[in-house]
Amino acid sequence: MLSTFKRVAALTGLYVLASAPAMASRELRDELGRLVALPDEPQRVVCLAPSLTETVYALGLGGAVVGVTTFTDYPPEAREKPSVGGLTDASLEKIISLHPDLVLAMAELNRQETVEELQHLGIPVFVVDPQGLQGIVASIQHVGDALGRSTAARGLLKRLEQRRQAIFTRVEKLARPKILVVIWYDPVITAGNKSFITDVISAAGAQSVTADIPQAWPQISLEEVLRRSPDWVLLVRGGHAGITLEDLKARPGWAQLEAVSNNHVIDMEEQIFRPSPVVFDALEQLAKKLHPEAF
Repeated sequence: MLSTFKRVAALTGLYVLASAPAMASRELRDELGRLVALPDEPQRVVCLAPSLTETVYALGLGGAVVGVTTFTDYPPEAREKPSVGGLTDASLEKIISLHPDLVLAMAELNRQETVEELQHLGIPVFVVDPQGLQGIVASIQHVGDALGRSTAARGLLKRLEQRRQAIFTRVEKLARPKILVVIWYDPVITAGNKSFITDVISAAGAQSVTADIPQAWPQISLEEVLRRSPDWVLLVRGGHAGITLEDLKARPGWAQLEAVSNNHVIDMEEQIFRPSPVVFDALEQLAKKLHPEAF
């Protein structure tokens, strides 16, 4: 308890010495229902997830980003920003040293303790918690509101909705193939109903064979995979797992799946895992892979 007190006291002293450049002048509720005091136009923003960095850049405020997390790689210029650490081990000392007047965080990815400690130090933390594709849309608007860029967010969302509608028009009357998302193969981890990837698959003119499972990232047996008999297997290129078709064929039982034996595998970029505007790029790419005749 004493060491925790000393740490908080030290951090408080550091923050006083490196006070934020903008004073809070308005209040806004984040997606956890917390009332957050914010400056009108934040000038120094730390993003605690790559998707948040992507959203800020898409809203035209990349120049205000002063800190990002490990593995932030898009847009390319964001790679040059100082890193404050990983999603679950961000350094409070590093964040404070960057003098942020706003920190953006993700409820499912960042530690609650990090949010609470920053808030205790007087650094405003705005938390988003996107659920499903529509949740991503809502979060983009809320981040825009937090940044003082509500109008820009509405404009961005209008363009994204136009893209989604254009894809829907092309694929709505076509057959909807069944897809299995493979996050890992042993044990089998896939995307369930609460994963926004399931919504992306649906919007691209297909159906996830695990859309009925209530969890976001359920674990199922290989026997269950065979029973559900997907037409396609979706793998993510460049992901932390890095699974390939050859990996699946080399694992016992996977060759029994017709989609694998027939090489019906769709490779996608990591964009499909990002709850940010870039997921709409992934949506379009997936639709083109599934229904090339429509494009």
